[in-house]
Amino acid sequence: MSKRFLIAPSILSADFTRLGEQIAEAEAAGAGWIHVDVMDGHFVPNLTMGPFIVEACRRATGLPINVHLMVEQPEKLLEAFAKAGANHLIVHVETCPEIAGTLKLIKRFGCVAGVTLNPSTSVRSLEAALPLADIVLVLTVHPGYSGQEFMDEEVPKVAEIRRMLDRIGSPAWLEVDGGISVQTIGKVRAAGADAFVAASAVFKHPEGIAAGIQALKDTITDHEQ
Repeated sequence: MSKRFLIAPSILSADFTRLGEQIAEAEAAGAGWIHVDVMDGHFVPNLTMGPFIVEACRRATGLPINVHLMVEQPEKLLEAFAKAGANHLIVHVETCPEIAGTLKLIKRFGCVAGVTLNPSTSVRSLEAALPLADIVLVLTVHPGYSGQEFMDEEVPKVAEIRRMLDRIGSPAWLEVDGGISVQTIGKVRAAGADAFVAASAVFKHPEGIAAGIQALKDTITDHEQ
């Protein structure tokens, strides 16, 4: 397994009255990406952030902005998020009947192309996407809300997708999102993940953002020694 790994703090758990300050703190603490969860209230039962939040994040950091589009008809929003400063655009196979074409469109807008799937969706749905994907995101909770409990039954899916990527020689990042903490990050790392979205474990850590990021990194390092 590659030794590369990074932490992608999710601003879903940030204090929005201090968003720029908290993003800067996460960057200084060694975050690799800043993760933005976009929900439309239709594909998932919550309503969150639009391109204007991505614009604010872009002004606050030089880190790549990793945008997860939990929306219906994401093709209609790709250009707006790209123009707002998103570096990565991740779409769901469930909302993209022509997933290969959507990933190509993301790349035409100058962004890194990512694909994801709900916990109930079979990994077979990814087959057409994997040769084109730069990021594959595995959800270890049902999408829609922060703070959900990690689903252990999704760990084998991480391992299966890792094997699928290795089989085709893909350099894509294998990202995991949902309930990531010092108690769970080791499980998905062992299964082959190398990018880890963490919300509460970073922004609500009792000792602060830097301590939250360092604890996650230390957990990975300790597991691999």
